[in-house]
Amino acid sequence: MDTLELRADCGRCAGLCCVAPAFAKSADFALDKPAGRPCPNLAGDFRCGIHERLPEKGFRGCVVFDCFGAGQQVTQVTFGGRDWRGTPGIAGQMFAVLPVMRQLHELAWYVSQALELPAARRLRPRLQAALDETTALAGGTPDELLALDLAGYRNSVNPLLRKASDLARAGAGSRRVDHGGANLIGRRMRGADLRGASLRGAVLIGADLRGADLRTADFTGADLRGADLRGADLTGALFLTESQVKAAVTDETTWR
Repeated sequence: MDTLELRADCGRCAGLCCVAPAFAKSADFALDKPAGRPCPNLAGDFRCGIHERLPEKGFRGCVVFDCFGAGQQVTQVTFGGRDWRGTPGIAGQMFAVLPVMRQLHELAWYVSQALELPAARRLRPRLQAALDETTALAGGTPDELLALDLAGYRNSVNPLLRKASDLARAGAGSRRVDHGGANLIGRRMRGADLRGASLRGAVLIGADLRGADLRTADFTGADLRGADLRGADLTGALFLTESQVKAAVTDETTWR
């Protein structure tokens, strides 16, 4: 079974994240852009013309975006190296496939992370089977990808990921906090003991987590935009992505 590349390689993509999605002028984006229209900062070589200055130019949303390698998969595999400029007729389908592929790659990343958890070793055969199936789905044709019941498939894998998380967090003791799906915007949790906490899907925008103990906490899908993690201990944090860390406020005192 081939393995998926789960890290973005912009040099092998056709600038899909700069064209396919829409975004609105906000704190994350400096302007409005409809879906399917190239960002004005996209250069002729499919590279971002202001990549090194995105935050100061008002494009923080681009800094924290992660396609998990879906961009190059769509460009190089699904469409065989063709791009939407050279072959305009594929543009609509190519842009529609990107979010599907991104979700598959994100799911594959989570499963890959779960496979590395020593406490979840008894789940490894099922996790490997889920990774193999996700990889196979990602290799489908554009029509197959667009016909995929993505929500149904994710729902079939998520219980396995939750079980892996439960096993990994069991060592944190009986006082594990469940903040799954909670609205914690701006919450003051400085120095809080959140060892083994579930923060799955929690909204932590602007939360004060300075010095918090977040060892083995589950961050699946948590919104960390502007969350202050200075001095926080993230050792062994589960399912914490690079884009989540980039979205937060960190410094050299943040432990990972």
